[in-house]
Amino acid sequence: MAGAPSPDAVARRLGLEQVSDLILHLPLRYIDETRLTPLEEARPGSHVQVEGRIRHAEVQTRPRRQLVAEIEENGRSLFFRLLHFYPSQIAQLRPGVRVRLLGEVRPGFFGAEMVHPALRVVGDATPLPDRLTPVYPTVAGLSQLAIRKAVATVLRDADLDDSLPAAMLDRLGLPAFRAALEHLHAPPADTDPNLLEGRQEPAWRRVKFDELLAQQLSLRLAARRRHEQAARPLSGDGGLGERLLAALPFRLTAAQARVLEEIRRDLASPHPMNRLLQGDVGSGKTLVAALATLPALAAGGQVAVMAPTEILAEQLFLKFREWLEPLGLPVLALSAASKGKAKRQALADLAEGRARVAVGTHALFQAGVVFRDLALAIVDEQHRFGVAQRLALREKGQLPSATGDHTPHLLMMSATPIPRSLAMSYYADLDVSVIDELPPGRTPIITRLVSHARRDEVVARLREYCGGGAQAYWVCPLVEESEKLQLRAAQESHAELSALLPELAIGLVHGRMKAEDKAAVMAALKAGGLHLLVATTVIEVGVDVPNAGLMVIEHAERYGLAQLHQLRGRVGRGARESTCVLMYGEALTDIAKQRLRVIKENADGFAIAREDLRLRGPGEFLGARQSGVPMLRFADLEMDLDLLEMARAAADDLLGRDMDAVHRHLRRWLPRGLDYLRA
Repeated sequence: MAGAPSPDAVARRLGLEQVSDLILHLPLRYIDETRLTPLEEARPGSHVQVEGRIRHAEVQTRPRRQLVAEIEENGRSLFFRLLHFYPSQIAQLRPGVRVRLLGEVRPGFFGAEMVHPALRVVGDATPLPDRLTPVYPTVAGLSQLAIRKAVATVLRDADLDDSLPAAMLDRLGLPAFRAALEHLHAPPADTDPNLLEGRQEPAWRRVKFDELLAQQLSLRLAARRRHEQAARPLSGDGGLGERLLAALPFRLTAAQARVLEEIRRDLASPHPMNRLLQGDVGSGKTLVAALATLPALAAGGQVAVMAPTEILAEQLFLKFREWLEPLGLPVLALSAASKGKAKRQALADLAEGRARVAVGTHALFQAGVVFRDLALAIVDEQHRFGVAQRLALREKGQLPSATGDHTPHLLMMSATPIPRSLAMSYYADLDVSVIDELPPGRTPIITRLVSHARRDEVVARLREYCGGGAQAYWVCPLVEESEKLQLRAAQESHAELSALLPELAIGLVHGRMKAEDKAAVMAALKAGGLHLLVATTVIEVGVDVPNAGLMVIEHAERYGLAQLHQLRGRVGRGARESTCVLMYGEALTDIAKQRLRVIKENADGFAIAREDLRLRGPGEFLGARQSGVPMLRFADLEMDLDLLEMARAAADDLLGRDMDAVHRHLRRWLPRGLDYLRA
């Protein structure tokens, strides 16, 4: 093909960073051009390849301009129509010329026909291809033929020697890397296209295994490098933990005690802790985190506690202050709203070591914030922070100290349970602790699905409920496209409910309010001054009002499962029975119906998280973490769990005895820098 673009040009058009990336630009599907169907068997509804001689061809102008032609073979005929054509094609399709057509047969006005088939002029002895024809992802103006030629050239010239030992591949039953890629780009004619497109062929399994192995190796190396850094060992808390627990009206659950012991073991190590603490809504993570600060504080170090929102930071500040200040450990709050003299004083207290615990939002890792001796960083709802933000906070503590340079210990917390497949893959660099039981006395939450058509009944239920002295939340519809629209929805709901329920004190919080205004509304709710809080998702995490036992979520179908579970967890914190009403619109998609069914039938955060992962995929589920960890292009965590297990075992094997293979494999799969390994 004269003037075909070079492989470099094709790679650039496809947005690939280098020409060698074409070998992993794998087909979406395949066309079988290896066999011909006789015209008498080409029935309407079938997708076939046929061959015959042109009997007649003409350009028609009604009902629209089109080229209509008829082919015949062995006394049978078939029409085809081209809606877009070139003058050269009119000249080409003379009577007697032999053509090959590929497309769907459908009933036409004059009999069976194809509309816009793939068309090729052939000779009497033109052979059929012996391999399936790949169809690649492409961009406008770049033909399949150009991509096929470029891929074939790169595949022929690339160094595709195996990065993995032959003995390992034999043991795992996987083909060689070059053989796998050649098979995927040009499968033999007898290959089942359905198996190929289902990505379960041995060649596909090899590519997916290699991708999962690269992810495992990179994250394990990150963990190993961190383990080589020095951290101050923090053992014992000088009796502070016993004093804190003695002041509480309840005891730790067995799960809290177990997890606390795992954290304390890490803190006592001379290497930085990198642990994820996960527990369902209401499992008592915050108390475990407060107890985890005590070894650092007893050793004279400082602790930073970072939360993603002002409201959550305020809640954490109040809790930490309640528990730690009676022990003589001052706690300060630092957020984007901190201003003027108070902020300057807070920064000075941190820099000079007078403030022992700082609780705040992303303001904690801004340039002007200096810790005298940061020993432990705690990041709550860690999935909302990118790697760069966690790095910035951690680097606050990488300062020379009297005992030499040291890296702070890092504890991350999440109330969004991480399914096992994700924990094994995207979180393979972390140690994970799970609080897998709730404190006794938590009342189950009843979840009801109610159509928006019954909104009046819901408002009447609110009147009755709040009139009896209880409190409630009304969560406004999520408007992803625009914070402005979301704000309008919240203000409209507040105005409408205030008009319908004039006897109730109704507050409003939304993402655009000043931090101090939000804090004032939340304080009024907690003190019992409000019956009903109308809110956007700013109340998703961290809000703890035991007297609030009813929540209404408008247009619940717009929310993700994890978000609905988090919101629902704001009620059910007191002794009274709690209810969460999920109001939904009329035109529900199948996925929205599935989501609402899952949340209604499940109280277990892990079951909900597994469904969320299945419905949304890892990219959306992971949120900010994906900004630092390579996303999987080929493997599916749930479908390929067996390959993930194999990749974990293979990573252990290679890291233990063949670092050359490790580096070869990472160079092939992650050639462009691994900054995230430090995070």
